[in-house]
Amino acid sequence: MTLRVLPDRFVLAHDPGATFPEDDEWVALVRAPEGLTVLRHASPFGGDGERWAGFYADAHGLDVPGVLASVLGPLADAGVPVFVASTFHADLVLVPEPRLDDATDALRAAGRTVADPPRAGGR
Repeated sequence: MTLRVLPDRFVLAHDPGATFPEDDEWVALVRAPEGLTVLRHASPFGGDGERWAGFYADAHGLDVPGVLASVLGPLADAGVPVFVASTFHADLVLVPEPRLDDATDALRAAGRTVADPPRAGGR
């Protein structure tokens, strides 16, 4: 399994009274009894809250056990907080941006392949 570090950064918000966000700038939504969690792209200029970096796991079937656990285990052992958004085909594992290097080191030390994000200009 290869994990890609996404070039984008994300922010999380919680709105206890909402059932749907008022804008259409969201990436993922989770509605729970305690309210709505909204994942959005972070502004490149900052100022929109705590920024999260994302690891995207290779596509895998829903019948493959342990994929997410194999990513979360090393991060938990390293004390790196996570937020996870799973799709039908893959998982997006977010870590606080200041902990990205710690998370990458922990995953590589656990034998996971982590591909760096593409550089600006495609280099």
